[in-house]
Amino acid sequence: MTHVTLEATVAAVRPADQPAMAAARELQGRLTKPAGSLGALEELSVRLAGVAGTCPPPLPIPAAVAVFAGDHGVHAQAVSPWPQEVTAQMVANFLAGGAVVNAFARQAGAAVTVVDVGVATPLLQGPADDDASAAPMGGGEASAALVGGGDARPALVEANVRRGTRDMTVEPALTADEARAAVETGIRVAEGLIAAGAACLVAGDMGIANTTPAAALIAVFTGCTAEEATGRGTGIDDAMHAHKITVVRAALDRHAPDPADPLGVLATVGGLEHAAIAGFILAAAAHRIPVIIDGVIAASGALAAAAFAPDAVAAMVAGHLSVEPGAAVALAHLGLEPLLDLGMRLGEGSGAVLALPVVEAAVRVLHEVATFDSAGVSEK
Repeated sequence: MTHVTLEATVAAVRPADQPAMAAARELQGRLTKPAGSLGALEELSVRLAGVAGTCPPPLPIPAAVAVFAGDHGVHAQAVSPWPQEVTAQMVANFLAGGAVVNAFARQAGAAVTVVDVGVATPLLQGPADDDASAAPMGGGEASAALVGGGDARPALVEANVRRGTRDMTVEPALTADEARAAVETGIRVAEGLIAAGAACLVAGDMGIANTTPAAALIAVFTGCTAEEATGRGTGIDDAMHAHKITVVRAALDRHAPDPADPLGVLATVGGLEHAAIAGFILAAAAHRIPVIIDGVIAASGALAAAAFAPDAVAAMVAGHLSVEPGAAVALAHLGLEPLLDLGMRLGEGSGAVLALPVVEAAVRVLHEVATFDSAGVSEK
């Protein structure tokens, strides 16, 4: 069943299934290993049983990555050393299969879909993406990416809500209708991937200057300060970092967003890709499919998703701990423990894709490891 609107999707989100989680804990205690010896993998398997509502939960394969791309008016405030055109250039690189997330996804056997939800520069159809599947938003727009799994060319979903946000230090970044359209784009992309057979989703992003609205979102939803939420993004010096903090604080002071109104928060200080990721996560939760969260951008979208539907957190898996300080603040607020800590800060969904084998391993233990009784192994 599809839940295309925001309201229908939120209404479909349910709490984790407690009997399934209890069954997973009981099964873990009967497997041929010392109790607790698999550490965080055991609790992850229990959480995934709760998401699926059954024990053991389905294997989280095939997995599908969606990279949501957008630009930001706040780029005019000199918060990034990179020109805005890089967003569109990187979209072309994703479609050509040449980005880090493409390499990691090929290794993991995951499909990649690229979603233009708000890129400022019109995307050029050239040699880099001649063979990529490009389609306007429709019923099965994201399904092509799953054909062939990680070996397939990435699909492009053209769902541009507007060509970049407005400058949030001057005016709201988006109207309420634009924010809703971006959230519902994320929902539709997830629906298409799930309909095509995805058993696990990965939320990725691309957008020059997008760590600035991410910091603002994290500050609003967690109550932390601009200083605590704001990092160095793609690599900035001390002076630009200090300036970036003042920009985030100025936007928060101007709009005073209400965390109880997540759509309003996304509209005033968010980004199109952040809003789309929130919808993507909500749809995964509504379908009881795990969704792996990447770095600070995905984490800020996850906070918005949790503000819309607190039970959506049950479907979230923190793939890794970004070095962006706001990521740790967001994950702590959500109560999520990252699976990996590799000092990464790339985005794209790259860290989350690296966690895919760990998530699969946690579930495979429940499917394949013998119990003491079945293996004839004595317990202590």
